[in-house]
Amino acid sequence: MTDDHEAECELLRGLKAAPELLAEVAEFRGSEFAAQDKLRRRYPVPLVQGAFALWDLRRKAEAKFSRAHEMWFDRVGLEQSTGEQIARHIAQRYSERIYDFCSGIGGDSIALAERGDVIAVDYNPAQSFRTKWNAEVYGVADCVQPICSAVEDIRDRNGWLRIDPDRRPGAGGRRAIRIEEMQPAYEAFLPWMEEFPGGSIKLSPASNFLGKFSGSEIELVSLNGECKEATVWFGALASVDAYRATVLPSGESIAGNPLAFRAEISPLLDYIYDPDPAVVRAGLVDLLAETLSLKRLDDAEEYLTSSQPVVSPFVQTFVVQAELPNHLPDLRAHFRANAFREVEIKCRHLSVDASHIRRKLDLKGDRRGVIIYAKTAGKSRVVIADRWHPNPAGS
Repeated sequence: MTDDHEAECELLRGLKAAPELLAEVAEFRGSEFAAQDKLRRRYPVPLVQGAFALWDLRRKAEAKFSRAHEMWFDRVGLEQSTGEQIARHIAQRYSERIYDFCSGIGGDSIALAERGDVIAVDYNPAQSFRTKWNAEVYGVADCVQPICSAVEDIRDRNGWLRIDPDRRPGAGGRRAIRIEEMQPAYEAFLPWMEEFPGGSIKLSPASNFLGKFSGSEIELVSLNGECKEATVWFGALASVDAYRATVLPSGESIAGNPLAFRAEISPLLDYIYDPDPAVVRAGLVDLLAETLSLKRLDDAEEYLTSSQPVVSPFVQTFVVQAELPNHLPDLRAHFRANAFREVEIKCRHLSVDASHIRRKLDLKGDRRGVIIYAKTAGKSRVVIADRWHPNPAGS
């Protein structure tokens, strides 16, 4: 154990033993400086600073965890943790005995413990404390066994594997995108994928996973329209040898070989669709188009179109109001003739300065609109649209 780890563990033990301090910090209102000054008269300075840091992390964690106000975090652990909804989705494929490598603060371990017995492995002893205490918060501590160890030193292969490699392994904390730069690195994954009966590897959706894991299933997972994770499923837990896109909270997914589908190209029709980013990152736009009977605007453009509206968790739907050249004077003239108050600006491949455009528009009306910059048949166009809702109020 390093001196830094020992100091971190000592602080955690002190905070755990001072629930009244944590309660006071959680209830404080007004100036944090004044509150810290008051509390430092009764508690050691490092303990007060640690309590406020934890309180701040608990507030930030509310978007990820339903019991965040009771949980134990560090900054990097929170940022890299798997949020509750995604962790529960991933855990559905697991059962019985599970190794959670690089367990961090225990986000995956908690969800996996609802499916089986979890051995949570992390080299940082402070994270082992956090995993244990967070499992207690969720009432699954009896099913979680934290182990402080380098994952490379674990030799047992009797169970499933879940691994969340450290994406900030360097001293500077720079986020690694290339899987070769993570810790453990790509080279370590390959033998584990053969040795364990099955499992999953959590990666950033921006990482260079393409072409790296032949014979595996790669699932892109989005939550509320934001692509959060790329999961590499291997062994007996891989359901298909293909790419999958899953959208949460609905839990619906599509899977297939991106090269096996080619959607029809069409001019812009009455409706335009923005596919979920998990579908786009998985390369399944053509499969989605065929599944929903939609057409592409261009080979190099993910936006889809149709004559009739389609309801699907995989797309955002917009009603087309006008199609204009990608020419600012034309756009300004359209907005002068139509009473818009607010405008949402969307684009994928075209270079657009949304702030500059918004400043140039006359927004003195009462309508809300959407501007979509897209390529249609190789030409840059501007689509004016409204968000479409299947059950408008009062209908």
